[in-house]
Amino acid sequence: MPPPAPGASAVTDAVRAAAAWSWRLLLIGGLIAATLWVMTELKVIVVPIAVALLLTVLLTPVQHFFQRRLHMSRAWASAAALFGMLIVVAGLVTLAGQQIVSGFQDLREQAVAGFDQLLDWLADGPLGLDSATLSSYLDQAESALSDNQSSIVSGALGAATTVGHVLAGALIALFCTFFFLLDGRTIWSWTVGLLPLRSRDRVHQAGRRGIITLAAYTRTQILVAAVDAVGIGIGAAFFVPTLALPLAILVFVGSFIPVVGAVVTGVVAVLVVLVAEGWVPALIMLGIVLLVQQIEGHILQPFLMGHAVSLHPVAVLLVVAAGGFAAGIVGALFAVPIAAVLNTVILYLHGHDKFPALGTEERVVVRGDPQPRVIEDPDADTSRSSAHDSPVVRGDDASGGRGTTR
Repeated sequence: MPPPAPGASAVTDAVRAAAAWSWRLLLIGGLIAATLWVMTELKVIVVPIAVALLLTVLLTPVQHFFQRRLHMSRAWASAAALFGMLIVVAGLVTLAGQQIVSGFQDLREQAVAGFDQLLDWLADGPLGLDSATLSSYLDQAESALSDNQSSIVSGALGAATTVGHVLAGALIALFCTFFFLLDGRTIWSWTVGLLPLRSRDRVHQAGRRGIITLAAYTRTQILVAAVDAVGIGIGAAFFVPTLALPLAILVFVGSFIPVVGAVVTGVVAVLVVLVAEGWVPALIMLGIVLLVQQIEGHILQPFLMGHAVSLHPVAVLLVVAAGGFAAGIVGALFAVPIAAVLNTVILYLHGHDKFPALGTEERVVVRGDPQPRVIEDPDADTSRSSAHDSPVVRGDDASGGRGTTR
C-alpha cells in the first residue's frame, strides 16, 4: 500500500466527500447556466421550435384522422391539420376583434365618466384636493411625458422590433410544425443517430415517453384553460356582453402560464367590469373569478394536471417562478412542460418507467445499426418508406429474421 500523502490525515472523509460533491455541483450548475445563456441568445429560434413541438403533439391526432378517415397522404394530411388550426385561430381573432371594436366606444365613454367621478371624489371627498391642485398634478404629468419623449420613442421602436421577431418566430414555428408532422420520425432517427450506438435505444425509449408526457400536458392544459375561459366568459357576459368573448380568449391564452396567467387575466376581467359597471358588479365578478380559480386549483389541477405531468403543486410554482425569472413570460410558459418532460426522461433513465405498457419493442433505425429489420410507420406514405427512412424496428426479434410489419 502506498504511503499516505503529506497532510492527508488532516482532511477528513466528510470534507473529501463535500469537496467531491461541490466541484461536481459547480460543474453541473455551470453547464445549466451556459445552456440557458445559449438558449436566451438564440430565443428567436429556440422558442419557435418549442412552440412547434407543442403544436405537433396537438395536431398529430388531427393528422391521423385525415389520413385514416379521409385517406389523405401524410403530406396532405399534415398541411390540412396545420391549415385547419390557422383557420380556427384566425376566426377567433377576427371575432374577438369585432367584439372589441363594437364595445370599445361604450367602454371608453364609461371610463371617461368614471375618471370624472374620481376627480369629483378627490375634490369633494376626504382628501379635499381642489381643482388648482389637481390641475398642477396633471401639468406635472404632461411635462414628465414631454421630458421622456425620447425614451417613449425608443420604447416604441423596441416594440416594433419585438413585433418583427414575433412574426419571424411565427413563420419558423409554422414551418417546423409542418415538417415535424410530415417527417418527425425521420428527424428523430437522424438526431438519435448522432449518439453512440450503445446509447441510442435508451435515448429513443426515453424520448418516446417524453413525447407522451408533453402530449398529455398540452391536452390537459387546453382543457383547464377552456374551463377557465368559459367560466369567466359567462360571468363577464352578464355585465359586459360585448367584451365577454375577448375576455374569454384572453383568459384562455393566459391560463397556459400556470398560477400567474389565471390571476392576471382574472384581474383584467374584474377591472373591465369595474370601469363599465361600477363597484358592486366588479365585486360580483371578482367572486366569479375566485370561484372558477378555486375549481381549477382544487379539482382540475390536482386530478388532471397532476396525473398528466406527475409534478407536485409546489414544484409547479417553483418551476414557474424560476422560468419567469430566467426568461420572462416565455420562461414561465414553457417551464412546466420542460420540467415534466425532464422528470419523465430522468426517471426512465434511472429505472423508473412511468409508461411500462410501452415496452421497448421499438428502437430507432439509423445507418450503421446491425440488422435493420423494418417495421413501417402505419401512417407513413408507402411510396416514401425505405429501410433507411423507417424510424423503428422490432427490437425483440434478435434472431436475425424478418420483422413483422405493423
